[in-house]
Amino acid sequence: MKVLIIGGGGREHCLLSAYIKSPNVKKIFVVPGNALMGFHQKKEVITYPNIKSTDLTLIWKIILDQRIDIVDVAQDDPLAAGAVDFFSEKKVATFGPTKLAAQIEWDKSWSREFMKKYKLPIPHFAIFTTQKEAANYAKRIPEGTYFVKTAGLAAGKGAIKTSNRQDLLSAIKKMSAFGAAGETFLIEEALEGEEFSAYAISDGEHFKILKTAQDNKSVFNFDEGPNTGGMGAIAPALVTTAEDIQKQIKEIFAKTISGMANEGKPYRGILYLGGIDTSGGVKIIEFNARWGDPEAQVIIPGIKNDYLQIVLACLEGKLNKLTIREDDKTRVCIVATSKGYPDDISSVRGKRIFGLEKVLKLPSTTIFGAGIEKKGETFTAAGGRVLSIVGAGKNAFEARVRAYKSMAYLFIEGNNLHYRTDIGWRDIERKLIYD
Repeated sequence: MKVLIIGGGGREHCLLSAYIKSPNVKKIFVVPGNALMGFHQKKEVITYPNIKSTDLTLIWKIILDQRIDIVDVAQDDPLAAGAVDFFSEKKVATFGPTKLAAQIEWDKSWSREFMKKYKLPIPHFAIFTTQKEAANYAKRIPEGTYFVKTAGLAAGKGAIKTSNRQDLLSAIKKMSAFGAAGETFLIEEALEGEEFSAYAISDGEHFKILKTAQDNKSVFNFDEGPNTGGMGAIAPALVTTAEDIQKQIKEIFAKTISGMANEGKPYRGILYLGGIDTSGGVKIIEFNARWGDPEAQVIIPGIKNDYLQIVLACLEGKLNKLTIREDDKTRVCIVATSKGYPDDISSVRGKRIFGLEKVLKLPSTTIFGAGIEKKGETFTAAGGRVLSIVGAGKNAFEARVRAYKSMAYLFIEGNNLHYRTDIGWRDIERKLIYD
C-alpha cells in the first residue's frame, strides 16, 4: 500500500517511521515533509517541500498521480480546513476527524461550551468577541492567575498566562496580534496542579487509551518563559499512574466520544486530552484533534502493533476487535530549536547543523526532523523547532541520559542551538523521592 501523510514536523516524521515498519506499506509520501524524513530509510520516501499542507487541490493531484491508498491527516491546520472531508468524499481512505469533529480543537469557544454541556471537568471560563467587553470583565473578577486564549489555532502559542490585573488587560490587547485566531478569545481561571497529555484512538464509537506523556511547552527550564509548540516530553507520565487518575481519564474520553456522536460529529482519529491533576481531580485544559508534538515522538515508538492495522481498524469501525500492545520502555524527547524561538529566528535560517550523522548511529536514540533543510550534503536550520531527539531506556534516568548524551553531539553554527536541559525533571525527582 501507498500512504500519504499530511504535515512536516517531528510528529509526522515519527508517524512515517511507524508506517515504514508495516510489511504492507510499500512507499510513503509526505506533504510538505522535511529534509530528514527520507534519510537512511529502508523504503522509499517522497516529500513535497513546496506544497502547503492546506493546499488540498494539489494534494489531491498527488493522490491521483501516485495512486495513494491511505491518507493520514496529522496536522491541525489541514484538519481545520476539512482535509478529511475533502478526500473522504473522493472515496480515499482518510484517517483523522472531519472538520466538524476537529472543531473540538480549532474552535476553543465551541469546545468549552461542548464540555460544559456534557458536564466534563473544566475551569471557569468566559468567551469574548471584543476587547472592550473582555477588559470590563477583567476589571470585575478577583485578582489572580488567569489564561487568555485564542479560540482559533495559533501554533501552540495562543495561550497567555497572567498573574495580575495589569497582565490580564495587556494579554487581552495581544489577542489582535493573532489575527483571525484571536477574533474570539477566552479568559479562563488558571488551574493549580501537574499537567499531562493523554491519548485515545477512536473509530467514532469505540476507543482505546494509549500511554500518557508529559510535555514541556515553555521555552526555558522549569517552565519559564513564553509558550512554544513544545520543547520536550517524557512517556509514560508517572503523575497519571494512580488508579483513580486512570479512571478519571477513561471517563473523560468516554463522555467526550459519546458526546461528539450525540452532537452528530462522530470522532474518528486521535483525540488528545491536555489534562491537569488538581486537588479537585483531573480537569481538562484542552482537547486537540491529532497527535501532539513532541508527545507523539515518545508514545508512537512504544506501540508494538502494526500501525497501519490500527488505522485500518479505525476506518472500518472495528477498533473494539483490536488489542493495542505497548512496550514497557520510558522515552524522553528533547526538542532542538533555533536560538530566539519562539520569537525571531531569522538570523539562524540557513545556518549549518553539525553532528547529525553521528547521532543517527547511536543505539537506543532516534532523531526526527522538523524545521530542517538540506543543501547539497549539508543540513541547515529552516525553522523554530529544528529537530527532536528521543532516548529510550528501562526508566526515566536511562532514557534521559541517552537523549542528552545524543544532543551533546549537535550544534548549529554560530552557537545558535537552543534546548531545555530539564526535560523529564518531574519524574526524575519523583523517582528520587519515592523509590
